[in-house]
Amino acid sequence: MSKRTHYCGEVNEELIDSNVILEGWVAKRRDLGGLIFIDVRDREGIVQVVVGNDYPEALEIADSLRSEYVVRVKGEVKPRKDVNKDLKTGKIEVIAQQIECLNTSKTPPFYITDDADVDDNIRLKYRYLDIRRPKLINNLMLRSKTAKVIRDYLDENGFLEIETPILAKSTPEGARDYLVPSRVNSGSFYALPQSPQILKQLLMVGGADRYYQIARCFRDEDLRADRQPEFTQVDIEMSFPQMNSFMELMEGMVKDIFNKVKKVSIDTPFRKIEYREAMNKYGSDKPDLRFDMEIIDLTNIVKASEFKVFSQAAKTGSVRAVAAPAAHYSRKEIDRLTEFVKKYKAKGLAWISIKEEGIKSPIAKFLTEEEINGIIKEAGAKCGDTIFIVADTDKVVLQSLGNLRLQLAKELGIIDESKLEFAWVVNFPLFEYDEEEKRYVAAHHPFTQPNEEDIKMLTESPGKVRAQAYDLILNGVEIAGGSIRIHNQEIQSKIFDAISLSKDEAKEKFGFLLDALQYGAPPHGGIAFGFDRLVMLLAATDSIREVIAFPKTTSATDLMTEAPAGVSQSQLDELKLKTK
Repeated sequence: MSKRTHYCGEVNEELIDSNVILEGWVAKRRDLGGLIFIDVRDREGIVQVVVGNDYPEALEIADSLRSEYVVRVKGEVKPRKDVNKDLKTGKIEVIAQQIECLNTSKTPPFYITDDADVDDNIRLKYRYLDIRRPKLINNLMLRSKTAKVIRDYLDENGFLEIETPILAKSTPEGARDYLVPSRVNSGSFYALPQSPQILKQLLMVGGADRYYQIARCFRDEDLRADRQPEFTQVDIEMSFPQMNSFMELMEGMVKDIFNKVKKVSIDTPFRKIEYREAMNKYGSDKPDLRFDMEIIDLTNIVKASEFKVFSQAAKTGSVRAVAAPAAHYSRKEIDRLTEFVKKYKAKGLAWISIKEEGIKSPIAKFLTEEEINGIIKEAGAKCGDTIFIVADTDKVVLQSLGNLRLQLAKELGIIDESKLEFAWVVNFPLFEYDEEEKRYVAAHHPFTQPNEEDIKMLTESPGKVRAQAYDLILNGVEIAGGSIRIHNQEIQSKIFDAISLSKDEAKEKFGFLLDALQYGAPPHGGIAFGFDRLVMLLAATDSIREVIAFPKTTSATDLMTEAPAGVSQSQLDELKLKTK
């Protein structure tokens, strides 16, 4: 028998009365006595193969086939009498003339179907079988197509794909590094890159002008559904950028991706939201903009209130609220929501429910009629709505109400899943204050250019300095983050001073970058797209593990290969290492 002529999922009505040769796995076999139906599956889909008495040798082999056997089939394409609307190939079938069994299979530990209810750990242990499931292989094909669209777009816009080293120097500013001991240089260590940040800046100093890389990155940090110890980012940098025109260029790439991968047209330019506005209105620097329900500031209304919980909070923090539309909550449900906000350090959750018969609220007796009416008016609440209020420090109030806003929207079903709401969040703080270390730290990384008008505040008021940084968000998920970089050594030194990094420490950690800035570094800036998150959203799934071929668990282990694992004593001796 000759080699494959078509993928299973590509056989269609145009091939009726033609002979085809297919190769794949037996997804299902049904024996009707003298007539056997076999669903053959490959990465492109499933096609029904019919084996009858007209070809006795093929029928004999078909009788021996079982689930996940590997087969090659030669046959003629014919119209299918009982059309299967759930299959791409449901209007045709292949009448088998020859069948060859290329390999047998043990009984799989789970059914290779999308609707099989399988424990995640079993799926990860047998990932090579899990990948055969249509949904997962389709996600990996979508990932591949997305990467190609990105490469094509960036190539057309003059970007060079350049690889940077995996074995690098540890520069611990951010997450923990993964360390790699050096055998040749005993006692010294490489670090796996958390990102190619410094190296791509050096490429700009080197005159590469426009660089990109679909880069593997490594961070030794606690994991969750959208975080892995090793991940992929689309790393982009260019020289002589103007922030707005660079953002416009990136919007073009995103538009291209959604058009070519999902056949979806998106509108540009994307809206821009100030960081402070995003925090005040949505309690998040990556707000989900598919619904309203903004956070309302009630501080001025209740600052003189006799209700001490509100008036005291108004002095040191704020009193804010969200109004849940047409939301009738029982006391038990409100208690559940109170426990929810406590996870974000809120001490409690006040509420006012507006009913036809009047106001219902446990705090109504502590508030004047004027205060209650002021709260309702400020919240824009109507009959049937419930207003939820938190009083605390700004940080606690915004964090708890931001998360409550999302929780209420999910429970009330008011998120329009068909929407694609993109936005740029801009003017982030350049620094954050670390209460434990009692010093300022870089909010993004210490190579971000401050806003020009804020440079004068670097020494006296670093907490007020804004960064020329920008995040791209989609439906409440940050899909990219970037900034204009520092290209002037004097400003870079001031940043290090602001984060209490001594000249000796700066020289030790970033000496090669500081040296490079003395040799005519051009203005430059860039961005990094979280490739796994982007593909996750394109695939309409809620975990990046569903778009990565071989992901790790939340404890950073690989159940399939059983990594990480111990190594032999001889390997440790060679590296001059001891373990505790």
